[in-house]
Amino acid sequence: MGLICLSPVMLIVAILIKLKMPGGPIIFRQKRVGQYGRLFIVYKFRSMKVAGGGKTSIASKEEERITPLGQKLRRYKLDELPELWNVLKGDMSFVGPRPDVPGYADKLKGHDRDILKLKPGITGPASLKYRNEEDILNSVDNPQEYNDKIIYPDKVRLNLYYLEHYSFLKDIQMIICTVLGKKMEYAGEEI
Repeated sequence: MGLICLSPVMLIVAILIKLKMPGGPIIFRQKRVGQYGRLFIVYKFRSMKVAGGGKTSIASKEEERITPLGQKLRRYKLDELPELWNVLKGDMSFVGPRPDVPGYADKLKGHDRDILKLKPGITGPASLKYRNEEDILNSVDNPQEYNDKIIYPDKVRLNLYYLEHYSFLKDIQMIICTVLGKKMEYAGEEI
């Protein structure tokens, strides 16, 4: 239903990407770690200039390869609309932990690996709390270190809480808060 209802928006975004960011694909594809550690291809609208090898990578907002259109797509999460195809295929869910790039899931040890029991989601508690992650990373001296020592462990904590305290009503609330850009109370904090 989401693909059908949002197809006009997706068509407009695809046309804008083709016009404003020529010379590259409309859809960005990347391997991500899914449920039980299985790799799958995630689909997103391209938000960056094409790199030398024809591929794009994760970048902070200030990265020069992110285009002005790409910044807007990321800000309003429109770049993630093609992930509805991943939901339809069964690789993802609407709510769950964001799928990590290979390497990060390998760092999970012990009980933390339990989050791999969950199907990754388009949104979730960690996505809501860190909706402005690019801004946070751009405000620190060493973004990689800050992500690895502060943000990523906190995301794991929130995703474990989600696993252990699943609620259909909270899922609906997270979807609504994602669409409206609102905050909500979760795990004893505002996210």
